[in-house]
Amino acid sequence: MVVDTATASHRPVPVGATAPAKGAGKTRGATMGRQAKGNPWLISLFCLAVFLLAWHFLTLQPTFDPRGLTEEQLRLMEFNGDIVRTASGSYDWNPEKQKVKGVPGPLAVLEKAREELGEAFVKKGTNDHGIAYLVLYTVSRFAGGFLAASVVAIMLGVILGLNRVLFRAFNPFIQILKPISPLAWMPLLLYTVKDPKWTAVLVVFMAAIWPTLATTAFGVSSLRKDYLHVAAILQLSWYKRLFKVILPGAAPTIVNGLRISFGSALVAVVPAEMLLGELGVGYLSWIEWNNLDIAGVIFAILVVGVVGVILDSGFNRLAGLVTYQE
Repeated sequence: MVVDTATASHRPVPVGATAPAKGAGKTRGATMGRQAKGNPWLISLFCLAVFLLAWHFLTLQPTFDPRGLTEEQLRLMEFNGDIVRTASGSYDWNPEKQKVKGVPGPLAVLEKAREELGEAFVKKGTNDHGIAYLVLYTVSRFAGGFLAASVVAIMLGVILGLNRVLFRAFNPFIQILKPISPLAWMPLLLYTVKDPKWTAVLVVFMAAIWPTLATTAFGVSSLRKDYLHVAAILQLSWYKRLFKVILPGAAPTIVNGLRISFGSALVAVVPAEMLLGELGVGYLSWIEWNNLDIAGVIFAILVVGVVGVILDSGFNRLAGLVTYQE
């Protein structure tokens, strides 16, 4: 049966049915859009407040109750350092021993942060530097290894991407070396260079080179041939072809590889400092653990997170300047 679309489009609406108003779909879409809107910062602050309150109450230590204990038992606990006598003459738990019992609360971590930040630019000894210097040491190792790896990876990636024979020849080696943990290279690197500082930089280098190398080679090999044909027609030199055609055309893929390498390098620098004993944020975390100061360990972890967020934000801003949307 053939239906006349013109007649069907003007068919009257049955009695009792309501025809959809004109623009009703747009109104519903706008309403849903308004409902989806909100302030993400308020949600983040709410989640943070809930987390801190839960952390505080779950780690809250009960006050010392001497009821049921004899004077001799109290003196023995005081002798063992479990309790201390307060100024009022009563007893309370020893705060030094409480540091190693369970997870400290947010107030203890906040107090540790206040102490560390108050001496951020103080050097008390050869291995006792303020947190500002430790962050500077970590960032300098990270920047040196990451920048060196990026330059080498992009250069080799362009060469491999422009030559399919070389790309197919070296791709198996890249795929074998890429999944190896950068920390696995550390004993060999330390034996070779005989310097813990340079070993930490090379560990970051090994963590950052493979993702950028693989993505750069893929991006250059997948470059539109029209770009290269236009460059050949204009008779551009190899230098101009590289910086005006190849790198800009493959920039989105290269930046994606740099993002992956950035995260891998930041993850590698902290354990490298811990294992090598080099001054840095990783060294701070390890020293606080040796001192059985769990609040200090949590503070060091938070410092790593804050430094990572700042570096990642700066990198994303820089990456936005060199990428484009088609």
